[in-house]
Amino acid sequence: MRCRVCGKQACVDVKRSNTAFCPDCYQRYFQRQVERAIKKYGMLGPDDRPVIAVSGGKDSLTLWQVLLDMGYQAAGLHLNLGIGDYSASSQEKAAAFAESRGVQLITVEVAREYGCGIPEVAKRTIRTPCSACGLIKRYLLNKVALERGFNVLVTGHNLDDEAAALLGNLLRWQSGYLLRQSPVLPSTHPKLLRRVKPLFRLTEREIAAYGLLRGVDWLVDECPLAADAATLRYKEVLNQLEAASPGTKHNFYLGFLEKGSALTASSPPVELRECAQCGQPTTAEVCAFCRLWQQVKRRKALPVT
Repeated sequence: MRCRVCGKQACVDVKRSNTAFCPDCYQRYFQRQVERAIKKYGMLGPDDRPVIAVSGGKDSLTLWQVLLDMGYQAAGLHLNLGIGDYSASSQEKAAAFAESRGVQLITVEVAREYGCGIPEVAKRTIRTPCSACGLIKRYLLNKVALERGFNVLVTGHNLDDEAAALLGNLLRWQSGYLLRQSPVLPSTHPKLLRRVKPLFRLTEREIAAYGLLRGVDWLVDECPLAADAATLRYKEVLNQLEAASPGTKHNFYLGFLEKGSALTASSPPVELRECAQCGQPTTAEVCAFCRLWQQVKRRKALPVT
């Protein structure tokens, strides 16, 4: 297998485009895909102050690496979610990356700040661990980044993530989520940061290849609380389709971005107000984050089964 650009021995194949690259050419190809996404959707400008949501896993650390390689100056923001050894190892990987590259990492420990981590929150409420985790991450990433003076939150969502989310939202006709299924979520409130996903054109496999070539050391273990997540089942289905017809994920998600805009064209904007308790943007009088912790506090005195 030869590199399609220079003819040297290839190390990475991209099956959906029936091509392959040597290490140097692949890195340039990967960076072009990221830059193409950034420019097409106006993700990052010269005056922006971006911060990357860093989990310690493959996607977020490789995203941080490629943005640094491309000359973007970005700090990292890590949330320690209190999930035992998994969270401890995640924080170690994120901290080691930041130290080795000489970049800033902001860390927030949820259990220290709020009294308990994700496992206990899930036990004390009616939410599943993934639901509680998603709510807490969305809230804290926005709040902490805003308080630290950043104006763009950058996340490592990839093509596999976006295609799986789209499949799930279509199967359940989650129109509200479909309206927000975009590589860029603009700021619709002074306290709500713009969110961007520069890796949305690239698969997990392609991201891993770039990370390996650039010496990124990430946590390989998956979250122990996510074993039954519906997203994993959707990814498995899409992987089977992709194996039979390379390019399925790309065509599915990018086709939606191109043709699904009609779904949002006539949709009225969501009116946001400030939470009566914390002041963060919400559609209700009290935001979901504050209501979640109210449940935790009410039930903390009860025995956990």
